Amino acid sequence: MTVAANPTPNTAHGTQHIVLLGAGHAHLQVLTQLAAQPLAGTVVTLVAPHSDQMVTGMVAGFMVGRYAPDDLTIALQLLVQRGGIRWITKNVTSLDAAMQTLQLDDGSSLRYDWLSVNTSPSQDRTRIEMAIPGAMEHALFVRPLETFAALWPRVVEMGDTRPLRVTVIGAGTGGVEMAFAVRQRLPQAAVTLLCGDTLPAAHCTERLQRRLMDLLKQRNITVLQDRAIAIKSGFVQLGCGADLACDVPLLATGTLPPQWLADSGLALDEQGFIAVNTFQRSTSHNQIFAADDISTGTGPALVHNLAAAVAGESLKTHRLPATALHLVACGDRYAVGSWGRYSFQGRWVWWLKDRMDRRFLAQYQSSGQIEANLTSSPR
Repeated sequence: MTVAANPTPNTAHGTQHIVLLGAGHAHLQVLTQLAAQPLAGTVVTLVAPHSDQMVTGMVAGFMVGRYAPDDLTIALQLLVQRGGIRWITKNVTSLDAAMQTLQLDDGSSLRYDWLSVNTSPSQDRTRIEMAIPGAMEHALFVRPLETFAALWPRVVEMGDTRPLRVTVIGAGTGGVEMAFAVRQRLPQAAVTLLCGDTLPAAHCTERLQRRLMDLLKQRNITVLQDRAIAIKSGFVQLGCGADLACDVPLLATGTLPPQWLADSGLALDEQGFIAVNTFQRSTSHNQIFAADDISTGTGPALVHNLAAAVAGESLKTHRLPATALHLVACGDRYAVGSWGRYSFQGRWVWWLKDRMDRRFLAQYQSSGQIEANLTSSPR
Protein backbone atom coordinates (compact mmCIF):
# COMPACT_ATOMS: atom_id res chain seq x y z
CA MET A 1 0.00 0.00 0.00
CA THR A 2 2.99 2.29 0.48
CA VAL A 3 3.36 4.63 -2.47
CA ALA A 4 6.46 6.46 -3.57
CA ALA A 5 6.36 10.23 -3.36
CA ASN A 6 4.84 11.49 -6.60
CA PRO A 7 3.37 14.86 -7.53
CA THR A 8 -0.13 15.58 -6.30
CA PRO A 9 -2.49 12.95 -7.75
CA ASN A 10 -4.81 13.96 -10.56
CA THR A 11 -8.27 14.67 -9.20
CA ALA A 12 -11.58 15.13 -10.90
CA HIS A 13 -12.93 18.65 -11.24
CA GLY A 14 -14.30 19.76 -7.88
CA THR A 15 -12.43 17.06 -5.95
CA GLN A 16 -10.43 18.38 -3.01
CA HIS A 17 -7.05 17.02 -1.93
CA ILE A 18 -6.53 16.57 1.82
CA VAL A 19 -3.03 15.90 3.10
CA LEU A 20 -2.55 14.44 6.57
CA LEU A 21 1.00 15.27 7.57
CA GLY A 22 2.17 12.87 10.27
CA ALA A 23 0.65 9.87 12.02
CA GLY A 24 0.26 11.25 15.53
CA HIS A 25 -2.50 10.08 17.82
CA ALA A 26 -5.00 12.65 16.54
CA HIS A 27 -4.45 11.53 12.95
CA LEU A 28 -4.96 7.91 13.94
CA GLN A 29 -8.49 8.91 14.88
CA VAL A 30 -8.89 10.77 11.60
CA LEU A 31 -7.77 7.68 9.67
CA THR A 32 -10.21 5.50 11.61
CA GLN A 33 -13.08 7.90 10.92
CA LEU A 34 -12.24 8.10 7.23
CA ALA A 35 -12.28 4.31 7.02
CA ALA A 36 -15.76 4.26 8.57
CA GLN A 37 -17.11 7.30 6.75
CA PRO A 38 -15.06 8.58 3.77
CA LEU A 39 -15.39 12.26 2.88
CA ALA A 40 -17.26 12.69 -0.38
CA GLY A 41 -15.45 14.56 -3.14
CA THR A 42 -12.01 14.22 -1.61
CA VAL A 43 -8.72 12.44 -2.19
CA VAL A 44 -6.73 11.89 1.02
CA THR A 45 -2.96 11.46 1.25
CA LEU A 46 -1.06 10.49 4.38
CA VAL A 47 2.58 11.61 4.61
CA ALA A 48 4.33 9.58 7.32
CA PRO A 49 7.84 8.10 7.08
CA HIS A 50 7.36 5.06 9.33
CA SER A 51 5.13 2.07 8.63
CA ASP A 52 4.29 1.64 12.31
CA GLN A 53 3.30 4.00 15.09
CA MET A 54 4.44 3.23 18.64
CA VAL A 55 2.31 4.31 21.62
CA THR A 56 4.45 6.69 23.67
CA GLY A 57 2.84 5.90 27.02
CA MET A 58 3.84 2.23 26.77
CA VAL A 59 7.54 2.66 25.96
CA ALA A 60 8.64 2.46 29.61
CA GLY A 61 6.73 -0.82 29.89
CA PHE A 62 8.62 -2.09 26.84
CA MET A 63 11.91 -1.10 28.47
CA VAL A 64 11.27 -3.31 31.52
CA GLY A 65 10.19 -6.22 29.33
CA ARG A 66 6.49 -6.04 30.11
CA TYR A 67 5.46 -5.36 26.51
CA ALA A 68 6.92 -6.80 23.32
CA PRO A 69 7.37 -4.32 20.45
CA ASP A 70 4.18 -5.58 18.77
CA ASP A 71 2.24 -4.91 21.99
CA LEU A 72 2.68 -1.14 21.62
CA THR A 73 2.77 -0.81 17.85
CA ILE A 74 0.00 0.25 15.50
CA ALA A 75 0.38 -0.86 11.88
CA LEU A 76 -0.58 2.08 9.69
CA GLN A 77 -1.12 -0.04 6.60
CA LEU A 78 -4.40 -1.50 7.85
CA LEU A 79 -5.84 1.96 8.61
CA VAL A 80 -4.67 3.31 5.26
CA GLN A 81 -6.11 0.39 3.32
CA ARG A 82 -9.47 0.58 5.07
CA GLY A 83 -9.83 4.25 4.19
CA GLY A 84 -8.58 3.96 0.61
CA ILE A 85 -5.92 6.53 1.43
CA ARG A 86 -2.79 7.27 -0.58
CA TRP A 87 0.31 6.87 1.59
CA ILE A 88 3.71 8.50 1.05
CA THR A 89 6.52 7.24 3.30
CA LYS A 90 8.68 10.36 3.11
CA ASN A 91 9.73 13.23 5.34
CA VAL A 92 8.80 16.85 4.69
CA THR A 93 11.65 19.28 4.14
CA SER A 94 9.66 22.48 3.59
CA LEU A 95 6.16 23.93 3.56
CA ASP A 96 5.03 26.90 1.49
CA ALA A 97 1.74 27.90 3.07
CA ALA A 98 1.05 30.57 0.45
CA MET A 99 1.47 28.13 -2.45
CA GLN A 100 -0.15 25.28 -0.48
CA THR A 101 2.75 23.00 -1.30
CA LEU A 102 4.93 20.55 0.64
CA GLN A 103 8.45 19.66 -0.43
CA LEU A 104 9.48 16.08 0.32
CA ASP A 105 12.92 14.65 1.02
CA ASP A 106 13.15 12.91 -2.37
CA GLY A 107 12.88 16.29 -4.13
CA SER A 108 9.23 15.93 -5.15
CA SER A 109 6.45 18.33 -4.19
CA LEU A 110 2.93 17.72 -3.01
CA ARG A 111 0.13 20.27 -3.38
CA TYR A 112 -2.92 20.29 -1.12
CA ASP A 113 -6.28 21.98 -0.79
CA TRP A 114 -6.44 21.16 2.92
CA LEU A 115 -3.58 20.30 5.23
CA SER A 116 -3.74 18.77 8.70
CA VAL A 117 -0.50 18.61 10.71
CA ASN A 118 -0.13 16.05 13.49
CA THR A 119 3.46 14.87 13.35
CA SER A 120 4.77 12.60 16.07
CA PRO A 121 7.09 14.31 18.56
CA SER A 122 10.66 14.31 17.32
CA GLN A 123 14.12 15.29 18.46
CA ASP A 124 16.03 17.55 16.09
CA ARG A 125 19.48 16.02 16.35
CA THR A 126 21.24 18.90 14.63
CA ARG A 127 19.88 21.49 17.06
CA ILE A 128 20.46 19.19 20.05
CA GLU A 129 24.06 18.68 18.92
CA MET A 130 24.52 22.46 18.85
CA ALA A 131 23.21 22.72 22.44
CA ILE A 132 24.93 19.56 23.70
CA PRO A 133 28.07 18.82 21.64
CA GLY A 134 28.75 15.10 21.43
CA ALA A 135 25.11 14.08 21.70
CA MET A 136 24.91 12.69 18.16
CA GLU A 137 27.98 10.53 18.69
CA HIS A 138 27.42 9.29 22.24
CA ALA A 139 23.77 9.66 23.31
CA LEU A 140 20.88 7.24 22.86
CA PHE A 141 18.01 9.35 21.52
CA VAL A 142 14.50 8.41 22.63
CA ARG A 143 13.00 9.50 19.31
CA PRO A 144 12.15 8.23 16.87
CA LEU A 145 10.69 5.56 19.15
CA GLU A 146 11.12 2.89 16.48
CA THR A 147 14.90 3.41 16.46
CA PHE A 148 15.09 3.55 20.24
CA ALA A 149 13.14 0.30 20.54
CA ALA A 150 15.63 -1.39 18.23
CA LEU A 151 18.66 -0.14 20.21
CA TRP A 152 17.42 -0.57 23.79
CA PRO A 153 17.98 -4.38 23.84
CA ARG A 154 21.70 -3.72 23.25
CA VAL A 155 21.80 -1.61 26.41
CA VAL A 156 20.09 -4.42 28.31
CA GLU A 157 22.68 -6.90 27.03
CA MET A 158 25.50 -4.68 28.26
CA GLY A 159 23.75 -4.19 31.60
CA ASP A 160 23.40 -7.93 32.07
CA THR A 161 27.17 -8.34 31.82
CA ARG A 162 28.32 -5.43 34.00
CA PRO A 163 26.88 -2.60 36.10
CA LEU A 164 26.21 0.43 33.93
CA ARG A 165 26.11 4.13 34.73
CA VAL A 166 22.99 5.45 33.02
CA THR A 167 22.04 9.14 32.86
CA VAL A 168 18.53 10.04 31.73
CA ILE A 169 18.62 13.59 30.38
CA GLY A 170 15.14 15.12 30.53
CA ALA A 171 12.75 16.44 33.18
CA GLY A 172 9.36 15.51 31.71
CA THR A 173 7.20 12.59 32.78
CA GLY A 174 8.64 10.56 29.90
CA GLY A 175 12.15 10.98 31.28
CA VAL A 176 10.95 10.14 34.80
CA GLU A 177 9.24 6.96 33.56
CA MET A 178 12.41 5.96 31.75
CA ALA A 179 14.55 6.47 34.85
CA PHE A 180 12.22 4.16 36.78
CA ALA A 181 12.29 1.68 33.90
CA VAL A 182 16.11 1.61 33.83
CA ARG A 183 16.18 0.98 37.56
CA GLN A 184 13.67 -1.87 37.23
CA ARG A 185 15.31 -3.56 34.24
CA LEU A 186 18.93 -2.97 35.29
CA PRO A 187 18.87 -3.18 39.09
CA GLN A 188 22.68 -3.04 39.36
CA ALA A 189 22.96 0.16 37.35
CA ALA A 190 23.74 3.59 38.77
CA VAL A 191 20.84 5.71 37.54
CA THR A 192 20.85 9.51 37.40
CA LEU A 193 18.01 11.77 36.28
CA LEU A 194 19.38 15.04 34.96
CA CYS A 195 16.50 17.50 34.92
CA GLY A 196 17.93 20.92 34.18
CA ASP A 197 16.88 23.79 36.41
CA THR A 198 13.45 22.33 37.25
CA LEU A 199 12.14 19.48 39.35
CA PRO A 200 11.08 16.28 37.59
CA ALA A 201 7.61 16.45 35.98
CA ALA A 202 7.49 20.22 36.48
CA HIS A 203 4.22 20.56 34.54
CA CYS A 204 2.41 18.23 36.97
CA THR A 205 0.82 19.20 40.28
CA GLU A 206 3.01 19.85 43.30
CA ARG A 207 1.54 16.83 45.10
CA LEU A 208 2.38 14.54 42.21
CA GLN A 209 5.90 15.95 42.04
CA ARG A 210 6.42 15.23 45.75
CA ARG A 211 5.27 11.64 45.31
CA LEU A 212 7.63 11.18 42.39
CA MET A 213 10.57 12.69 44.27
CA ASP A 214 9.95 10.36 47.22
CA LEU A 215 9.81 7.33 44.95
CA LEU A 216 12.93 8.37 43.03
CA LYS A 217 14.77 8.58 46.33
CA GLN A 218 13.39 5.21 47.49
CA ARG A 219 14.52 3.57 44.25
CA ASN A 220 18.02 5.02 44.62
CA ILE A 221 17.75 7.21 41.53
CA THR A 222 19.91 10.31 41.82
CA VAL A 223 18.18 13.54 40.77
CA LEU A 224 20.41 16.40 39.66
CA GLN A 225 19.06 19.88 38.96
CA ASP A 226 21.71 20.66 36.40
CA ARG A 227 21.99 20.55 32.64
CA ALA A 228 24.17 18.70 30.18
CA ILE A 229 26.42 21.02 28.17
CA ALA A 230 28.43 18.30 26.43
CA ILE A 231 28.62 14.53 26.16
CA LYS A 232 31.90 12.72 25.75
CA SER A 233 32.99 9.11 25.89
CA GLY A 234 32.44 7.96 29.47
CA PHE A 235 30.95 11.11 30.96
CA VAL A 236 28.44 13.95 30.70
CA GLN A 237 29.74 17.45 31.25
CA LEU A 238 27.45 19.46 33.51
CA GLY A 239 26.66 23.13 33.56
CA CYS A 240 28.25 23.48 37.00
CA GLY A 241 31.58 22.39 35.52
CA ALA A 242 31.64 18.87 36.93
CA ASP A 243 31.87 15.67 34.90
CA LEU A 244 29.29 12.95 35.54
CA ALA A 245 30.57 9.45 34.82
CA CYS A 246 28.20 7.84 32.34
CA ASP A 247 28.17 4.78 30.10
CA VAL A 248 24.74 5.37 28.56
CA PRO A 249 23.39 8.93 28.17
CA LEU A 250 19.69 8.44 27.43
CA LEU A 251 18.40 11.63 25.81
CA ALA A 252 14.74 12.18 26.74
CA THR A 253 14.63 15.95 26.31
CA GLY A 254 11.50 17.76 25.17
CA THR A 255 10.66 17.94 21.52
CA LEU A 256 11.22 20.95 19.27
CA PRO A 257 9.12 22.19 16.36
CA PRO A 258 10.24 21.02 12.90
CA GLN A 259 12.75 23.38 11.34
CA TRP A 260 10.68 23.65 8.16
CA LEU A 261 7.99 25.54 10.06
CA ALA A 262 10.25 28.56 10.50
CA ASP A 263 10.15 29.43 6.78
CA SER A 264 6.63 28.18 6.06
CA GLY A 265 4.91 31.56 6.20
CA LEU A 266 2.59 30.32 8.94
CA ALA A 267 1.91 32.21 12.15
CA LEU A 268 3.74 30.41 14.95
CA ASP A 269 3.32 30.40 18.73
CA GLU A 270 6.01 31.27 21.29
CA GLN A 271 7.45 27.74 21.12
CA GLY A 272 7.65 27.81 17.33
CA PHE A 273 4.73 25.48 16.65
CA ILE A 274 1.76 26.35 14.41
CA ALA A 275 -0.45 28.93 16.10
CA VAL A 276 -4.06 27.72 16.08
CA ASN A 277 -7.40 29.04 17.26
CA THR A 278 -10.04 27.20 19.29
CA PHE A 279 -10.97 25.20 16.19
CA GLN A 280 -7.38 23.90 15.83
CA ARG A 281 -7.18 25.97 12.67
CA SER A 282 -4.14 28.03 11.72
CA THR A 283 -4.56 31.64 12.78
CA SER A 284 -2.99 32.77 9.49
CA HIS A 285 -4.08 30.18 6.90
CA ASN A 286 -7.63 28.81 7.01
CA GLN A 287 -6.86 25.73 4.93
CA ILE A 288 -4.42 24.38 7.55
CA PHE A 289 -5.26 22.58 10.79
CA ALA A 290 -2.85 21.37 13.46
CA ALA A 291 -3.13 19.23 16.58
CA ASP A 292 -0.74 17.98 19.22
CA ASP A 293 -0.88 14.76 21.22
CA ILE A 294 -0.44 16.44 24.59
CA SER A 295 -3.76 18.25 24.87
CA THR A 296 -6.64 15.96 25.77
CA GLY A 297 -9.33 15.23 23.19
CA THR A 298 -7.65 16.76 20.14
CA GLY A 299 -8.52 13.80 17.91
CA PRO A 300 -12.35 13.94 17.92
CA ALA A 301 -12.35 17.72 17.49
CA LEU A 302 -9.93 17.51 14.59
CA VAL A 303 -12.00 14.78 12.91
CA HIS A 304 -15.13 16.96 13.07
CA ASN A 305 -13.51 20.24 12.10
CA LEU A 306 -11.56 18.90 9.15
CA ALA A 307 -14.69 17.30 7.70
CA ALA A 308 -16.78 20.40 8.44
CA ALA A 309 -14.27 22.74 6.79
CA VAL A 310 -14.18 20.65 3.63
CA ALA A 311 -18.00 20.63 3.50
CA GLY A 312 -18.28 24.34 4.32
CA GLU A 313 -20.09 23.67 7.59
CA SER A 314 -19.71 25.10 11.10
CA LEU A 315 -16.66 24.13 13.13
CA LYS A 316 -16.63 22.89 16.70
CA THR A 317 -14.61 24.57 19.44
CA HIS A 318 -12.00 22.35 21.04
CA ARG A 319 -12.15 22.87 24.79
CA LEU A 320 -9.54 21.53 27.16
CA PRO A 321 -11.04 19.64 30.11
CA ALA A 322 -11.05 21.55 33.37
CA THR A 323 -9.35 18.62 35.08
CA ALA A 324 -6.83 16.28 33.48
CA LEU A 325 -5.75 12.82 34.61
CA HIS A 326 -1.98 12.29 34.84
CA LEU A 327 -0.55 8.79 35.29
CA VAL A 328 3.18 8.06 35.62
CA ALA A 329 4.54 4.49 35.59
CA CYS A 330 7.26 3.71 38.14
CA GLY A 331 8.75 0.59 36.60
CA ASP A 332 7.41 -2.30 38.67
CA ARG A 333 3.64 -2.43 38.16
CA TYR A 334 3.40 0.63 40.35
CA ALA A 335 2.32 4.12 39.31
CA VAL A 336 1.42 7.52 40.65
CA GLY A 337 -1.31 9.78 39.40
CA SER A 338 -3.24 12.98 39.90
CA TRP A 339 -6.72 14.26 39.12
CA GLY A 340 -7.23 17.91 39.88
CA ARG A 341 -6.08 18.53 43.45
CA TYR A 342 -6.04 14.82 44.28
CA SER A 343 -3.00 12.57 43.97
CA PHE A 344 -2.62 8.84 44.51
CA GLN A 345 -0.25 5.95 43.99
CA GLY A 346 -0.13 2.18 44.12
CA ARG A 347 -0.41 -0.98 42.05
CA TRP A 348 -4.03 -0.17 41.22
CA VAL A 349 -2.88 3.06 39.57
CA TRP A 350 -0.54 1.07 37.35
CA TRP A 351 -3.40 -1.30 36.53
CA LEU A 352 -5.53 1.67 35.51
CA LYS A 353 -2.75 3.07 33.28
CA ASP A 354 -2.17 -0.32 31.71
CA ARG A 355 -5.88 -0.74 30.95
CA MET A 356 -6.14 2.73 29.44
CA ASP A 357 -3.04 2.25 27.27
CA ARG A 358 -4.27 -1.11 26.01
CA ARG A 359 -7.73 0.27 25.30
CA PHE A 360 -6.23 3.11 23.26
CA LEU A 361 -4.08 0.67 21.30
CA ALA A 362 -6.96 -1.70 20.68
CA GLN A 363 -8.87 0.97 18.76
CA TYR A 364 -6.38 0.71 15.91
CA GLN A 365 -5.39 -2.94 15.83
CA SER A 366 -7.24 -5.77 14.13
CA SER A 367 -9.26 -8.01 16.45
CA GLY A 368 -6.93 -10.93 15.83
CA GLN A 369 -3.85 -8.87 16.63
CA ILE A 370 -5.46 -7.48 19.79
CA GLU A 371 -6.22 -10.94 21.10
CA ALA A 372 -2.73 -12.19 20.33
CA ASN A 373 -1.11 -9.22 22.07
CA LEU A 374 -3.23 -9.39 25.19
CA THR A 375 -2.70 -13.11 25.67
CA SER A 376 1.05 -13.11 24.95
CA SER A 377 2.02 -9.98 26.88
CA PRO A 378 3.54 -10.64 30.36
CA ARG A 379 1.21 -9.79 33.18
